[in-house]
Parts: sequence; structure tokens; C-alpha cells
Amino acid sequence: MNKALSPDEIARACADAMWKEDDASQGLGMKIVEVKAGHAVLTMTVQPHMVNGQRIAHGGFIFLLADSSFAFACNSHNQRAVAAQCDIAFIRPGKLGDVLVATAREVSRSGRSGIYDVRVSAGDAVIAEFRGHSRTIAGTWLPGTDNTEK
Repeated sequence: MNKALSPDEIARACADAMWKEDDASQGLGMKIVEVKAGHAVLTMTVQPHMVNGQRIAHGGFIFLLADSSFAFACNSHNQRAVAAQCDIAFIRPGKLGDVLVATAREVSRSGRSGIYDVRVSAGDAVIAEFRGHSRTIAGTWLPGTDNTEK
């Protein structure tokens, strides 16, 4: 007999399934620290190929980390979801060798739409604030389930 999974167990199983296909996040050295329903924490160390001409972390890499954390949070309910819109505010520069931590949290989820905030930090310093709007699409992450909205 299969026991029902808790929302956090579903979130972790979805993250595991998604991670297997996520060449971009893996290729940049990101690591999943935590995933719960509507929540995800990912890290990435700023490598030499990630700094720009100012010798600070290129904003595109910071955005990528925030976007990946957002993706794991908005896909945590076993509904496939994609970004509909995202924006970021850069607050402080990331530096070579910094371990950036992106913490995503669900702000709202209604129908096929969701809003998620992501804070990117290095130690105690806030590097950036990101907001992502998601939209669910057809399909689920876990085999044998179908909880897509009609």
C-alpha cells in the first residue's frame, strides 16, 4: 500500500525529477540545499568565468541562480510551471569566490499563476532581490499522477 506523501515530500520528489533534467543549473555548479512546498534554497559559488570587466559577479549569473531557485519553488507542487515574467534588483556586487545563496518563497498561488520572491545573499549581505511570476503548463513531475488544472 502506498502512503500519501506530504506536501514537502512531494516537493522534494519533484525537485529530484527536475534536477535530473536541469543541465544549466548543474553546469553552473549550483546545489540544492533545501526544497519544501513553495520554497527552495540553492547555492552557487562565483567562479572566475562568472566575473565581468568590473571583476564582480556578472548580473546574468546572479539572475540565473535566482531563476533556478524560483523554478524549484514554483515546480514544487507537482505541476509543471514556467516563468511568465521575472525582474531583479541588484543591491550589492557579488565577488569572486562568494557562495551565493538564493532563497525562494511562494508569495501567492492561484489557478495557473504564482508569484515568488527570491533573495540572493552572500553571508549576511543581500546581493539581489528577484520576483518571478509563474504559469503552470500541462504535465506533472511524478509518474502516475495527474493534478494539472483543466
